Amino acid sequence: MHTIQKTTSIIAVFVACLTVPLQAADWPNWMGPTLNGVSAESGWSTDWPQDGLPVRWSKEIGTGFSSVSIVDGLLYSMGHADGKETVWCLNADDGTVVWSHSYPAELNANLYEGGPGATPTIDGEYVYTLSVDGRLICLQRKTGKVVWEQNLQQELGVPLHEWGFNSSPLILGKQLILQGGRIVSFDKLSGKKLWQTDKHTAGYGAVRSFTHDGESLLASLDCDGLRISRSDDATEVAFTPWKSPFRTNSTTPIIYGNRIYISTGYNVGCGLFEFNGKALKEIYSNKQMRNHFNNSILLNGNLYGMDGNSNLGRVVTLTCMDFDTGDVKWKQRGLGCGSLMVADEKLLILSEKGELVVAKASGESFEELARSKFLTGRCWTVPVLLNGKVYGRNAAGRLVCVELPRN
Repeated sequence: MHTIQKTTSIIAVFVACLTVPLQAADWPNWMGPTLNGVSAESGWSTDWPQDGLPVRWSKEIGTGFSSVSIVDGLLYSMGHADGKETVWCLNADDGTVVWSHSYPAELNANLYEGGPGATPTIDGEYVYTLSVDGRLICLQRKTGKVVWEQNLQQELGVPLHEWGFNSSPLILGKQLILQGGRIVSFDKLSGKKLWQTDKHTAGYGAVRSFTHDGESLLASLDCDGLRISRSDDATEVAFTPWKSPFRTNSTTPIIYGNRIYISTGYNVGCGLFEFNGKALKEIYSNKQMRNHFNNSILLNGNLYGMDGNSNLGRVVTLTCMDFDTGDVKWKQRGLGCGSLMVADEKLLILSEKGELVVAKASGESFEELARSKFLTGRCWTVPVLLNGKVYGRNAAGRLVCVELPRN
């Protein structure tokens, strides 16, 4: 009898373990809580069903390229439909609508589908969003009530940029910082403008913060070049030219120690710079990594990214590059101008045609571990893995959640 009871208890514990959700940090903004596109989430398996991963839910959220942010089981994203842009708050587990907030907005479909490209940023009880035509909004994240909003075209004295406003907001202390014809800082609680830089040719990536010799600094890539600015008053500390022939510098600087990496499409390429507190010194530049709009990801000294332009998707290659030297370790075709994040030392890739692929994050070679159908249509937006589920969208606005098997 005791043996039966003991066995029953062991089985109960085992079953309970199976039902415990995978533990992971929230994903509160574009590129995650550490702002580098890397997740430590483990416990998920690459032994995927041959007929594809099971779809947990899907929803139409409107045209756009905004990725997802998830905090406390609530998912936030954006899309455009019928002349309006909508900020969505969904239940991350089943896709039901918690709230939505809509407003008139431009589509800005310039040689692509258009729609919002910035990803919502969550900080405390607030969510911050940026429309493609420059409407910056702070909302209560649980109710969708508008706290404050700013029109960046009016506030910064800049026009609607060729590809719209796409800089996902960065929270730094009490500041909300982004770029779009200027770098600008707002008080995150009141919306009051704290400072702004002089005008420059707009870029489309996010601003990143770092500390050098105890000083808080910002790195940003616009369509004139790479800038280092003080975060307290916008004073420019260093600048190096980095122009795109079509004004499409769209990526975010990658900072590691006192080195800063940038990359641009249209055969411009990539560069690594050393910052000494006063100036930027080039370590190398080459044309082996030409990120059109999706960032490379740095892991264990290797950069993984899509080299090439979306208009030449057939020849775009997933490339592994040595961060220190710029030497290419391997290239892999067949994924188009897709996107990727890193989780548990693996590359989670969304191909341009909507296939979800897992490969080893290794500098030795490309080694695919699993593949599944996931989405259709054009897929340029970075997927997000959180709590054993992968969330991804296509340009037309279909947002899909699939569940991964567990180890």
